[in-house]
Amino acid sequence: VFDDFAPVPPLLQTLQRYLTALEPLLPPDELEHTRRIVQKFGCPGGLGEKLQRELIKRAKHSHNWISDWWVQWAYLECRQPLAVHSNPAISLPKRDFTDWRGQLVFASKLIAGVLDFKARVDSGKLALEYMRGQPLCMELFPQLFSSCRIPGPKHDLVVHYGRPRRGPAHITVVRNYQFFQLDVYNSDGTPLTESQIHAQLLRIRSQSWKTDKQPMGILTSEHRHTWGQAYTRLLRDKINKESVRLIEKSIFTLCLDSPVMRISDEKYSSRMAAQILHGGGTFSNSGNRWFDKTLQFVVGEDGSWGLLYEHATAEGPPIATLLDHVLEYCKKPDRMRAPLVPLPMPKKLYFYINSEIKWDLEMAKQNLDILINDLDIKCFNFQCFGKEFVKQLKLSPNSFIQVAIQLAYYRVHSEVCAACDITSLRMFQGGRTDYIRSPTNQMLSFIRAFDDGAREAKVQLLREAVDAYSVLTEQSLMGQGIDRHLLGLKLQAIEEGLSVPRIFMDTAYGLATHWKLRTGQVPANTDSVMCFGPLVPDGYAVCYNPQQDHVHFSITAFNCCEETNAEKLALTLERSLRDLQELFQPTV
Repeated sequence: VFDDFAPVPPLLQTLQRYLTALEPLLPPDELEHTRRIVQKFGCPGGLGEKLQRELIKRAKHSHNWISDWWVQWAYLECRQPLAVHSNPAISLPKRDFTDWRGQLVFASKLIAGVLDFKARVDSGKLALEYMRGQPLCMELFPQLFSSCRIPGPKHDLVVHYGRPRRGPAHITVVRNYQFFQLDVYNSDGTPLTESQIHAQLLRIRSQSWKTDKQPMGILTSEHRHTWGQAYTRLLRDKINKESVRLIEKSIFTLCLDSPVMRISDEKYSSRMAAQILHGGGTFSNSGNRWFDKTLQFVVGEDGSWGLLYEHATAEGPPIATLLDHVLEYCKKPDRMRAPLVPLPMPKKLYFYINSEIKWDLEMAKQNLDILINDLDIKCFNFQCFGKEFVKQLKLSPNSFIQVAIQLAYYRVHSEVCAACDITSLRMFQGGRTDYIRSPTNQMLSFIRAFDDGAREAKVQLLREAVDAYSVLTEQSLMGQGIDRHLLGLKLQAIEEGLSVPRIFMDTAYGLATHWKLRTGQVPANTDSVMCFGPLVPDGYAVCYNPQQDHVHFSITAFNCCEETNAEKLALTLERSLRDLQELFQPTV
């Protein structure tokens, strides 16, 4: 049994590291002001010590002292739409089909591959994963299937219908905004073969010609409070309630998207990421999504495909494991002979739409299109080098890319900003994530010296910046990061009915947690591109996937902010990476 409990870091260690993290972001007088507040909070017999004692007590009596709080605070209580703001999308390498026939053949294989993975999870045969020789917590895997987020007035909740035996036996298939219940197991409990699934998808296609159907899925893209109210209205009707429950209980959702306009190769990857992230708008494929669903696979007619996942339940690394399995499965030929048993017709899910729900839909359509038009996406493949080059320099590729991102941001905005990179806490039972925050003092020294200074000095400063970031990464992985600990102290005070401690009302804390750079590395063995929206209106999100000799990047920003520009940051980041390469390989 995996029982490594997450530690509560020492209070003074966290407070000291917090002050160090603030140094590159604050002028000296403000830093001094904050230092006094932090010292008072951490003094012997002070409020910090009292809250810390309660956290330690909480850790002794809980599965994981921070994960439930984190999911509640970061996801379930967050009221922003799941589309763009929360659900990450992963766009995968194009398959070699170009029409609906190929789309359905591939979709059948994809469904079979996901069911094959689920069988491993259910039977306990999924290989235990390790990081740096340490076993990792595998708890998230069973939760990926037959789960769904439910909107609520003040906060959402997640329901899990999956059981190892006798759990739901169907998936949801969406085409032309029409939802179908597709049973994927035979009566004896064996999964349908690929050819059986294919026959069923053909039947679904014949039942879902483009009609004037309302795109019900768009309701799930709304602000959570608005969707919560519409959800209550929708479920008053028995037919609607049955349809919604079948979607929520389904193992996962498969979206069969309609063709989208042809586009230049250069813009193709950005457009594909957008299609998977939000469906391209109310006149495109956004109605083929149910954003509350934990897992949604998207397959287009032009060979494009990917998946969208709901973050309260799923994290990047388990999703990467699932995708690796599916990609391996897709390489195998289908050897299974289909049994000659007639299968029941897939069941179309109906909705009764009264005038109130029609109004909810119209508002949701408008709001989603506004959000989509506001999002600027730029994906590119950096081909000058990949992680191999950085490893030869005896540096960490992830830390190296983080320094390049901060350098690019500084070049565009003439300042550094609070940036978070996501690290996994799966070395601990029930662990989710923590942040690695930058910039560090070492990064700032390097960035300031970069445009003037001797080459040797810059190389030395770069090595120090990369190594300092690697140390922070290590601390975070070991459960010694600062952000979840600070959040825990704040939530502990709230839980005890105390007023929010002054350390958290200080402007420095506001600045330090206004993440203008949301970054994430995709731990994938394949050329996939991950993508999500920024955390703040005047920020960026930067995802990257380093392969041996190239790196895939996706950058998003909001058009409504005049200062940010995804294209400009992308071009500057490309230049910055080349400049860093030049430090080590000068072209004479």
